[in-house]
Amino acid sequence: MNIEDYREFCLSLGTDVEEKLLFTAFHYASGVLVFYVNGHMFSFFDCDNYSVITLKCQPERIEELKVEHSCIGQPFNMSPRHWIGVDANTAPDYLLRELTRNSYEIVKTKYKCKL
Repeated sequence: MNIEDYREFCLSLGTDVEEKLLFTAFHYASGVLVFYVNGHMFSFFDCDNYSVITLKCQPERIEELKVEHSCIGQPFNMSPRHWIGVDANTAPDYLLRELTRNSYEIVKTKYKCKL
């Protein structure tokens, strides 16, 4: 899935999704696009080097996913206990969509907005 299609998919997950270029003050991370739900990140990648998408994941799923899919690896700059890195160039679209939706749901459920 190319970068624009992935961005559109993330935004389509809900009206509560926000995107931000949060790290513009840091030269090495100025192109990192972050997607949020309820004020907490669920996906991010570097627009200048669209090779790894970092996603939240249930800890009990991570090792199984790594064994089953060679496109699953270490997250960029996040705890490997709760996050995975997905190779944007080799991951099948269906898997990238499923893992991104899963990440969105994890974060949305954990950080429900209180009205």
